[in-house]
Amino acid sequence: MAFAWLPGATGDIARGAVTTILLIAVTTLAGTLLSILGAAGRRNGPLLLKRAIACYVEVVRNTPFLVQLFFIFFGLPSLGIRLDPVLAAIVAMTLNMAAYTIEIVGAGLDAVPGGQTEAALALGLRPRQVFIKIVLPQALKVIYPALTSQIVIMMLESAVVSQIAVRELTYEADMLQARTFRSFETYFVVTLVYLVLSMALRRLLVTGGRRVLGAGVS
Repeated sequence: MAFAWLPGATGDIARGAVTTILLIAVTTLAGTLLSILGAAGRRNGPLLLKRAIACYVEVVRNTPFLVQLFFIFFGLPSLGIRLDPVLAAIVAMTLNMAAYTIEIVGAGLDAVPGGQTEAALALGLRPRQVFIKIVLPQALKVIYPALTSQIVIMMLESAVVSQIAVRELTYEADMLQARTFRSFETYFVVTLVYLVLSMALRRLLVTGGRRVLGAGVS
């Protein structure tokens, strides 16, 4: 009988979904913070820092995420750096997301009129205060839709970390398929779970953005 195995597998699917949610939650916080620092450094830092950030962005954006993941999990141990699968996944996802969102945040920073910064400095605010209190909030409001989309994309790409045995949603689906031999049914159900997670995540981000950044966020 079709889907007869599903009631006994809901626990595994739920555990995989929770792991996926935790991965993207940590990645979103760490990746967004890193991208803000990277975008600021690329525009206001010393020349060496600007070049280092530009190189990092180009390398990550022009190599497959799977290769980056394998390099961190399988390659770094050759240098004496060993990470457990979950930590390796978080590091890889964070670095990948930050490389893309640095460009997004940078575009938002460029969209803020320079006259506002000059006016704030003239009023006696320090450069760090100007950036945090005046420039960054406006930039985030401008780029929030693109940032939201990038977070959702990263959540979907997290399926790749099943290749290093992180027990997230795709890993649990692979294990269920191996036990039940119900490939179509298994991946159909997991596809629906990913769809629900994506829609819920986007709605959560939009609602949270409106509360934090104010009206106009969509």
